[in-house]
Amino acid sequence: MPRTPHRTARRPLRKALVALLAALAPLLATTFLTAPAASAAPLPEPSSLAQAAPDAGAARDAKAEAAPRAALTQITGFGQNPSNLQMYLYVPNNVARKPAIVVAVHYCTGSGPAMYSGTEYASLADRYGFIVVYPSVTRSSKCFDVASPQALRRGGGSDPVGIKSMVDWTVRTYNADTSRIFATGISSGAMMTNVLLGVYPDVFAAGAAFAGVPFACFATTNGSEWNSECAGGRIIRSPQAWGDLVRGAYPGYNGPRPRMQLWHGTQDDVLRYPNFGEEIKQWTNVRGVGQTPSATDSPQNGWTRTRYGGTGDRAPVEGISMQGVGHNVYAWGMGQRVLTFFGITGQ
Repeated sequence: MPRTPHRTARRPLRKALVALLAALAPLLATTFLTAPAASAAPLPEPSSLAQAAPDAGAARDAKAEAAPRAALTQITGFGQNPSNLQMYLYVPNNVARKPAIVVAVHYCTGSGPAMYSGTEYASLADRYGFIVVYPSVTRSSKCFDVASPQALRRGGGSDPVGIKSMVDWTVRTYNADTSRIFATGISSGAMMTNVLLGVYPDVFAAGAAFAGVPFACFATTNGSEWNSECAGGRIIRSPQAWGDLVRGAYPGYNGPRPRMQLWHGTQDDVLRYPNFGEEIKQWTNVRGVGQTPSATDSPQNGWTRTRYGGTGDRAPVEGISMQGVGHNVYAWGMGQRVLTFFGITGQ
């Protein structure tokens, strides 16, 4: 604030207090009469995120625009959340007037903050003006539920419902573009990407899954989070059978289906490589395109990229196979390729 002139300092104390209270009255009324719709807590810098408590930082009013710009922020009270997920948000300084939303879903043992610090989506958001939502699991395994009957049907409950609430909250709060909502994830997050696109085809325009499995491949009915047959690449189905599982998640839906980009290493020893081919069978069937690639190339040494139903950057289905690569398939720089497939770049 500017320095107060000496002549003002000599005014009677009573007059100064009256003026001060008059100036603060609107602020005090807003503070005590407006109930926040949610709360947002700025988090520490990325270098310390792995050790940060989930509620680090002071809560603040989220009624208008919840998140501080260019800072990872935890949002609470965002809506229906049956499995107690946490929501983290990154809003860039130059957020677009009607921004796209990218939901970035973490791997087992990970977290939203770890996904923030371990991928480049926040820095890409700074460049392109979109918003990133980072869901975070609170159950002990830190794995997303991609196996229960509740998770595999629309509105059934569990993690997909909470993530959908995060998307809805972000759309309302930032007037986001509902035609440009995307999901991407790694390992457990890749499996959840498949689930989200299957359960909410009317919400997500496209997805990118790094080392995942097809929708419903991990399905169990005994409460287990793990399906060894699927993980081992031993569940093989026809394209029609895989597609029917996706269509059965939202019976009666006849609208457009999301595009899908799939990444997998040939030496994946956690979610075996045959799952890559099964995902391609599933999503080409869902999209109604043939199993024969429309285009094949090698954008990088050791990579084989196949495109189905189209030859350009936004083909209905795109697969990238990485020779000799294990389960840790994601590497810095791949996020830019994801955004190119999504169609966010250049806007």
